[in-house]
Amino acid sequence: MSEFNRRLLQYLADNRSRFEDLLGSMVEVPSVSMDPERVKDVRRMAELGAQILKDFGAEAQVIETGGHPLVSGGWTTGAKHPTVTIYNHLDVQPAQEPEWKQDPFAFLKDDGIYHGRGTTDDKGPALTALLAAKFAIDQGLPLNIRFLWELEEEIGSPHFAKTLRNRDAIPKPDSVVISDTIWISNDQPAIAVGLRGLLAVRCSLVTGSKDAHSGVTGGAARNPLVELAEVVAACVDAKSGRVKIPGFYRDVLPFSATERKSFLRSGFDVPRFMKAYGFQSLRTKNAAEVMERIWAKPTFEVHGLTGGYQGPGVKTVVPWKGELKASMRLVPNQRPEKVFELFTRHVAKVNPSVKVECDGMLHPFKGWSTGPYVEAIQQAIRAGFGKDPAFTREGGSIGAVVSMEKAWKVPILFLGLSLPEHGYHAPNERFDWRQASGGMKAFATYFAELARMGRLG
Repeated sequence: MSEFNRRLLQYLADNRSRFEDLLGSMVEVPSVSMDPERVKDVRRMAELGAQILKDFGAEAQVIETGGHPLVSGGWTTGAKHPTVTIYNHLDVQPAQEPEWKQDPFAFLKDDGIYHGRGTTDDKGPALTALLAAKFAIDQGLPLNIRFLWELEEEIGSPHFAKTLRNRDAIPKPDSVVISDTIWISNDQPAIAVGLRGLLAVRCSLVTGSKDAHSGVTGGAARNPLVELAEVVAACVDAKSGRVKIPGFYRDVLPFSATERKSFLRSGFDVPRFMKAYGFQSLRTKNAAEVMERIWAKPTFEVHGLTGGYQGPGVKTVVPWKGELKASMRLVPNQRPEKVFELFTRHVAKVNPSVKVECDGMLHPFKGWSTGPYVEAIQQAIRAGFGKDPAFTREGGSIGAVVSMEKAWKVPILFLGLSLPEHGYHAPNERFDWRQASGGMKAFATYFAELARMGRLG
């Protein structure tokens, strides 16, 4: 065992309780960026994040964005040394599901498993990277390490691109690493080489001024929920998931034979996937098809259809208004602006009374799968977890990634630590010490490799 690794193992043992205490303090700040009532909590999270960086000996500041703030900070060891920026987000999803077994914002530690909203998405991985960076700096590695902690990721990063122009507070790095992605399973690490984009939409229909008795008006009255259901049926095939919007697939970049082979070598297991997400059935159980559907093909999903009576039993009314909430995941070469035009045009033909609004858009991202940075990530994951990572595309979206790519034009890599069963965006979210400690080993190794490589190009 090298002296570097011996010191690292001792560092992990010495800092486990510090990691757990800090994660608890972060989780117990309900930084729900989409909830207007949590604005003060989101700012409190930014201030706490900056203070944690300072307590580790880094410089840090809270940056105003015009929306929720973000945190920028880190260590500068020398102008000639390479600079890496680690991106994470500290805002979280709402936690209102009745399935929660505990208060989602009361941190619970249970034999190396950490429960609470934000533990895996994305406060646990952010803290993991920070502790590894502190170790790397203490070893005297010739590397500048920067942190960029966003607090608007869960609402599509609306102010992020503009804020990147502040080069004094957010300097341009030589490379970026993101720790906000998911493994294939608890024993198969993964490196994402692409992200799907997102187009979120709301469709509303108003046909009256109040609910009406269906026995008195039914048959003559227009029913906005029925008409919005017709819109859904015209947009997507319920059984296959095939999107029916004309022109929707025109710009899709097919995934390569190399990517398909990588998918098949990944060890993806359909029963394990179903168990992790609580599915009783899927549209297909063919492993290759499942992987293609969740990583490399676009989708149309309905998230809510609201209106009328929502209480117990059946109240026989014809609602006077309804709203459809939906989104489309997009793949490389699809532009959300163009897809929104196609969608709006299609809905107008199906039902011109429906009002269509865009609720956010994120561009897809095609990442790096070869080169020295990728090799360094592979080596880091082997060091941290003892297994070679598989290359996948990530089915989700991270708006900040495309913004950083456009602003900086530097390599952007992914070193994700979350597991499918950790409950991304789901009730009973959790993280664990196995992923945190392995992640610290991986990040420390990656930092050492970057320092050895020096400034490339």
